[in-house]
Amino acid sequence: MTLTRDTAPPATRRGSVFERLALFSYRHRWSAVLLWIVVVAAATGASTTVGSAYHNDFSLPGTDSQAARTVLERHGSAQAADATLQIVVKDEQGVRGKTVHARVERLLGTVADLPGVAAVRSPYEDAAAVSPDGTVGYATVTLDGEAANTDRAQVVKIIETVRAAQGDGLTAAVGGDAARGAEEGGGGAAEGAGMLGALVILVFLFGSLVAASLPVVTALFAVGSSIGLIALASHLADVADFTPPIMMLVGLGVGIDYALLIFSRYRGELLNGAEPEQATRTALDAAGRTVFFAGCTVIIALMGLVALGLGSLQGVALAVALTVLVTMAASLTLLPALLGIFGRRIGRQVGKRAAKSRRVEGAGWRRWATGVQKRPWAALLVSMAALGALAAPALDMRLGFADAGNDAPTQSSRQAYDLLADGFGPGFNGPLIVVADGGGEGTATQLRRVLENTDGVAAVKGPIPTRDPSVSTVIAFPDSAPQAEATSELVDRLRTDVLPPLERRTGADLLVGGPTAATEDFASTVSDRMPLFVAIVVGLSALLLLLVFRSVLIPVKAALLNLVSIGAALGVITLVFQHGWFGVQPGPIEAFIPVMIFAIVFGLSMDYEVFLLSRIHEAWERGREPQEAVKEGLAATGKVITAAAAIMIVVFSAFVLSPDRMLRQFGLGLAVAILLDAVVIRCLIVPAVMRLMGRRAWWLPAPLRRVLPKVRLEHG
Repeated sequence: MTLTRDTAPPATRRGSVFERLALFSYRHRWSAVLLWIVVVAAATGASTTVGSAYHNDFSLPGTDSQAARTVLERHGSAQAADATLQIVVKDEQGVRGKTVHARVERLLGTVADLPGVAAVRSPYEDAAAVSPDGTVGYATVTLDGEAANTDRAQVVKIIETVRAAQGDGLTAAVGGDAARGAEEGGGGAAEGAGMLGALVILVFLFGSLVAASLPVVTALFAVGSSIGLIALASHLADVADFTPPIMMLVGLGVGIDYALLIFSRYRGELLNGAEPEQATRTALDAAGRTVFFAGCTVIIALMGLVALGLGSLQGVALAVALTVLVTMAASLTLLPALLGIFGRRIGRQVGKRAAKSRRVEGAGWRRWATGVQKRPWAALLVSMAALGALAAPALDMRLGFADAGNDAPTQSSRQAYDLLADGFGPGFNGPLIVVADGGGEGTATQLRRVLENTDGVAAVKGPIPTRDPSVSTVIAFPDSAPQAEATSELVDRLRTDVLPPLERRTGADLLVGGPTAATEDFASTVSDRMPLFVAIVVGLSALLLLLVFRSVLIPVKAALLNLVSIGAALGVITLVFQHGWFGVQPGPIEAFIPVMIFAIVFGLSMDYEVFLLSRIHEAWERGREPQEAVKEGLAATGKVITAAAAIMIVVFSAFVLSPDRMLRQFGLGLAVAILLDAVVIRCLIVPAVMRLMGRRAWWLPAPLRRVLPKVRLEHG
């Protein structure tokens, strides 16, 4: 095995595309800033004028729940329409009393006249709509449109109307998916808290408010334009309504991170005596390449979500990928312009601070790298054991979707959930809609009888006919809550053991549908397609690293370490949100959280991987021994990686304060993954592994060396 260094010819060359881009933006600084202002204003103005068309596409082709929904829609069943609310009322003296009856009917009459209400069915029209003890009843409100895409303001008005009717012993609340959506908050103050925390870190890092503000301003321009562009894109593709807060979370973290990588190199060039214009060109030619590579990796990882074939995730992936693309463009064009405007002022401040400081730049990181490399096996084994322990709980992760039972007790949807559970049993909040397609009334009657004798079914309602006499539905209420593991087991048992014998006897298709079954199908689909998704993302990312570093072992190492850090982050999410650590109400992990975190973190971790290894590779190419090259790389990047990670951790952690459970899971997962990646992997495992691999780290078989094109990240 022969190891050789790839050396670039010393001939003069034309400036790279990154240098030319930097030079153009620097010399036409005011035009570049004005152009970005126009872009933000145009995107914001157009999206405000046209509006958004966010649409939640939770269809699951090929699953039982989707097939059941399709059959019901085709045959005009009321159970196919999910645009409903439940107005739940409770009175300890009984809801059938004359006074309470009159109050409830007045309330329902008022609701029926509100905008967006198509029909209201009183609890007094159906004996089953009043609990056995007579204290709880519910009315069904049919809305215009689908539950996932109803007018939020109209639903809020219904909730306010119902709340105003309470008092004198009567409790009333509004339940249903549309009610939950209307009461859910976005990031709230999370974005502001994250930005403030990032600014504080940057001020401590650079010692200047002006210097610290440039990465933040760049990120704000990128996110501001992305919000408008995504709102416009929602008219062309299915983009879920929960996309904007996710986009802002990722955009702020990535935007500050990318700008910081470039700005830190710019600052280093100033300290080495370069003029602001040359420092800008060098920074873009070096760190700009890293940002471009890292951004492309994030986009590739997000595009891997398309392979899952889930409409609700494809729109989110496209929107976040667009955000990363705009953020990358802002870092490569707007930031050089801002450096042109404030460069000399920043240069004076950098020079003054450097003159006051007696510390050698990177000396502490050289000592750290030396200590790790003296005991590489200890650093590697202890770190991997800790990450493995954190990742272990992820093996028991239950995927699903939070329901009203996870909402805050102050929300109307949670109050309605609790009232229905008290009056009718926990399974009433998650009924299973079993569709009998074919066989007529006789099959439906047999289906009801079979369900009544099934363990885990508390009650059965129906058969409920459709316009087609050969199709009917039977509603089964589990004796466990929708999120309970027993309910998941019941769905599986119905599909695999209970219903197939009846299908063979009658020749009918028996399909288990409804929101609870759809949740199980979504989680199962994500789990089944996850290996393909991981293979696509890891394979393409490893190929890019192979091209850049011309090494076989470097991509393998990067892929394995990224998988370990992501696994540890998912383990922490499982402990907190599934097992209820730190007082969090336990429940399932949102089904799309693991794949979204994997896609985003795998891409973001490449920032640090490329930033660190490019400096190590640069030292190796200059003739340094492997051990010394690692020290030089860590000395040059350790401070920046730590600061960039701290900023992203602050931004992501701020979303843990959000009232939305999904955003809390997302923020915590990203923050933990970045923390582990920057601290444990980049500062401990990578120096240890590079020490153990030595020269073999840069090994590339001769046939590949001749075939692969050279892609350089280093300056010069």
